[in-house]
Formats: sequence, structure tokens, C-alpha cells
Amino acid sequence: MGIEREIKLALPPEQAAAADRFFTAAAGAPGRDVPLANLYFDTPSLALAGAKIALRLRKTPDGWLQTLKAAGTAEGGMHSRHEWETAVAGESLEFDTLAAACDDASALAALRAAAPELGERFRTTFVRRLWRFEFDGARIEAAIDRGEVTAPAEGETRRDAISEIELELLDGDERALHALTAKLSAAVPGLTPENVNKAQRGYRLCAR
Repeated sequence: MGIEREIKLALPPEQAAAADRFFTAAAGAPGRDVPLANLYFDTPSLALAGAKIALRLRKTPDGWLQTLKAAGTAEGGMHSRHEWETAVAGESLEFDTLAAACDDASALAALRAAAPELGERFRTTFVRRLWRFEFDGARIEAAIDRGEVTAPAEGETRRDAISEIELELLDGDERALHALTAKLSAAVPGLTPENVNKAQRGYRLCAR
């Protein structure tokens, strides 16, 4: 089990270039673009959401990954939650592999109960521009995500734009993450903490 620790910031689209310049200077190199497609699964009654669990299948340039994320916390843009991730052969979930990786009994029970009724409920499609660098002795991955969340509902496709920054602590003291956020916010006007993650935005589209 891993604990994901990251800060999410809503990025005004007109400030994307300024954020790009900031991270390129911090890393000493341009960012790397990674196209990502994410399919989120739940039951028709949204049982996983009720259990505060997100189940995702992600297509990356290197292959497919499945991820289970359990309940976490979000305050001031700082997100912390348990997650389990494994590689899969293609565009389908592999429950046995995920169950073997998950060491949380309640999350695993909720997943197994929902399994017979699972189907895709929404997806996120975006380009992630990535940088990795050291800051105040910590290793940090910075990302600018731009794209959209889409959900089929009532005969239409509902959409919500994605424009955000994610700062993930890979190794080191969490205080470095907050110090970097303060420096970034001083350089890029208009950034605000984002306490709603992409999965939650997808669920809101489903329920609207």
C-alpha cells in the first residue's frame, strides 16, 4: 500500500504558460508531455463512490494500469490517500491482481461486492506535462494537466474542463511541498487550492 501525498491547484488557463516557465526553470529542462486516458468504474447505484473508493483503468504510452484509491483527506489543496496500482495486459480490469495488491480489508470487501455490476461511468482525457526535480531536499513531481472529464448521462455527454497543477511528494519532508506551492503561487497569479479531485468531478457530472 502506498500513500499518495500531493497538492492540487486550479490553474487559470491563461496562466498555463507562466506555470510552464516556472517548472522548466526549477527542473532545468522542459517538461515531458504524456497523454492519459482514464476510465472510472462503478455500479449503477455508485456503490464504490458510497464507500469512498475510486477504481480507475489508465492508458499510458507505456501500457495499461489499474488503480484503486481509498478514502483520504483534502484540505487547502493537499490530498492524502491510500492507493494500490498494478499493470494490466489491456483495456480490462484484473480483479485477482488488484485484490492481491490491496491490503485494506474494507476497501477489498467493497470492491468484491461491487464487482458483478461494475461498468464504466465516466472518463478523463488530458495531456500531463511532467517535471521531476529536487526542492529543499525533497524529490517532487510537478504536473500541468489540461483536458476534460466526460460522462454519458440521460442521452448526452456531459463535460467539465480540466486545467490544474499537481505537486506530488516522491521523497522527503512534506514541508518542502508547501514551500514550493508558496513560491509557485507568488510567481503564477490566480492559483487556488483544488480540493475536488478528477474522480469526484466525474461523479458530479453523473449525478447532475
